[in-house]
Amino acid sequence: MASLPLKNCKPRFLCETFVSLVQSRTLADRSYFGGWLRSLFAYNDSKKDARKDAHSSLLAKRDTSGLYEIQFHNVKPECLDAYNSLCAELHGELYRDINEACEEVGSWNTWYGQGNQAVHLWRYYGGYPVLTDCLKKLKLNKTYLEFHRERSKMLMSQQNQLLLEFSFWNQPVPRTGPNIYELRTYRLKPGSMIEWGNHWARAIKYRQENNEAVGGFFTQIGELYVVHHLWAYKDLQSREETRNSAWLKEGWDVSVHYTVPLVQRMESRILVPTKTSPLQ
Repeated sequence: MASLPLKNCKPRFLCETFVSLVQSRTLADRSYFGGWLRSLFAYNDSKKDARKDAHSSLLAKRDTSGLYEIQFHNVKPECLDAYNSLCAELHGELYRDINEACEEVGSWNTWYGQGNQAVHLWRYYGGYPVLTDCLKKLKLNKTYLEFHRERSKMLMSQQNQLLLEFSFWNQPVPRTGPNIYELRTYRLKPGSMIEWGNHWARAIKYRQENNEAVGGFFTQIGELYVVHHLWAYKDLQSREETRNSAWLKEGWDVSVHYTVPLVQRMESRILVPTKTSPLQ
């Protein structure tokens, strides 16, 4: 399309051209175009639109079930079987004895993603006070200290994050199997968590048909502006069919359109539950 000779255009003609351009767009394009236009004047409205609430208070569940810990353990390849056996023997019983409000949500080994990696998800009913109490008691527990020493010999590296639970996601509950799980991790642009939550609060309704949505979380301690979505599928073929069916639902494409620009990096892990994981 040839550029308009702006120096010869009348103001009225420019306005009419702009209106015609916007009206010719789809609803999604108009919203996107309008957002771009508003960004030109964002400085003038910044004081009016600035939020004084932490995104955690706006997006997280209000009850006491919302504090989680996710652990990524990179295990020496030759130690993976011994590591799984050790965790299966002590995880559930040990932590229940320490504090009944600490609960193992799920434990997995990666199938696709980083090899020889174990992933554990824990929930602390009662929030930070329960977490603090649990950690204090573990440091004094001889069984745990011996378990920790033996486990450490099997690890190459580890990473922990404390998470809150999105208010609009399902709460993880035990499942019968067999299932595979997908942990999708999104590293967002700083300052974009509220916008992410607003879009996904609408988008999640498109992903409930096959009961695939297990849980959604965002980090509070550890690497920040990280989101984890956990999904369950019968197998890889079921995963493909379920994901493809979402694109047939009007509105899912719009949600993806608006959330993709918020992401700096993303990762997908396919997980297989351990024998004693509550999520099978």
